[in-house]
Amino acid sequence: MALVLAPEPPVDDWLEALDAQVERSPLFFAGRPVVLDLGALPSEQPDVAGLLQRLTKRGIRIIGTEGAHPSWQGLEAWAPLHANGTRPARPLDVPDEARPTSAPAQETTSLLIDQPVRSGQSIAFERGDVTIVGSVASGAEVIAGGSIHIYGALRGRAIAGLTGNSRARIFCRKLEAELLAIDGVYQTADDMSAALRGKPVQAWLAGEVMMLATLD
Repeated sequence: MALVLAPEPPVDDWLEALDAQVERSPLFFAGRPVVLDLGALPSEQPDVAGLLQRLTKRGIRIIGTEGAHPSWQGLEAWAPLHANGTRPARPLDVPDEARPTSAPAQETTSLLIDQPVRSGQSIAFERGDVTIVGSVASGAEVIAGGSIHIYGALRGRAIAGLTGNSRARIFCRKLEAELLAIDGVYQTADDMSAALRGKPVQAWLAGEVMMLATLD
């Protein structure tokens, strides 16, 4: 189960935000394979291979790349899944219609997945909200830079506010989650009130405390 990271220009600012996230959640990348989506970087981006080295020095294990420009040199060591121009295998890929080609990628601020997320799958969208029309199975995870909306049972992990958005929220129709996290603050299943299990619930932050309440 690989996590997808998508660097955006200016790269130094993106790395600074990444460092802030790692500081809030030091174990977030521990042992997790990462595919680097380079499609948002301009073709004239300098020293892309150096960017990958800077990520590995942060303990991020890169197993492949996608979206690399043909002019970039030195990516071969990180591109075993990019051979022959193919895209790396993902647990669940985003449909092409969700990736507009007529506007910069950073203008897309929401992602809609119109199918359940099965065990072992991972959905990661750093630029905004994620909506799942269906359930999230145990052993699956949904990660968003903004809020997460799940129109079904949440049995896996939901991680919102990944990029430092403390105003992000998590909504689900049926709470059976293994873990909820917002901007580095988290609760595991053992922390959640038994009275909320199986209920429609929202989660948000009040300062450094995660609050959970039923949806009327």
